[in-house]
Amino acid sequence: MHRRNTLILLSTLAAALAGALPRLVHAQAGGLQDLEAFLAGVQQGRASFTQTVTAPLREGETVARQRTSRGEFAFLRPDRFRFHYTQPFEQLIVADGQTLWLFDPDLNQVTARRQAEALANTPAALLAAAPDLRAVRQVFTLAEGEAGDGLRWVEATPKARDGQVQRIRIGFRAGQLETLDILDSFGQRSLLRFGPLERAAGLTAASFRFQPPPGAEVVRP
Repeated sequence: MHRRNTLILLSTLAAALAGALPRLVHAQAGGLQDLEAFLAGVQQGRASFTQTVTAPLREGETVARQRTSRGEFAFLRPDRFRFHYTQPFEQLIVADGQTLWLFDPDLNQVTARRQAEALANTPAALLAAAPDLRAVRQVFTLAEGEAGDGLRWVEATPKARDGQVQRIRIGFRAGQLETLDILDSFGQRSLLRFGPLERAAGLTAASFRFQPPPGAEVVRP
């Protein structure tokens, strides 16, 4: 469960969605226009995040099981990002353009997968790798979501039905990308809220290199 949930969170990484993006579109723009402006106007960034994962109710349960984690996310288009979980335990997910690395310090274990295969039909494919809205539409069916909570929403459904993700909701507030809401194929919901985005973060390809620590077990599925 621990490992699988990490991979689900990985989906969030594309979440480079950074919380407080500078206003990029007119106030009356819809969520799709906000998303298009984000893809075109934000090439790199760094932001803190809080993630709440809610498990589906089991038989006999009346209260959903939840857990909250925190950390920092950084990205460099088109295909590099780093997701560093710091609370309640440390975990690192790094995409260097070729390989997706997952490092669990508690287990001293690294999992390495081909990035293109690991990220197909995930929010990463939607937001971190796609150059524009046309590219996103090749992988996802997009629709304007119903406004709520002061946010304008985009609903994204993967066209391939054999992945981990059922649907993704992307929330913008006044042109700023604020929330990522992911429902996976097991009925588990991951809700990410981002802090202010540092756009001029000085990130380069070297910022996303990962070297397995000495003595760590390296698994290549």
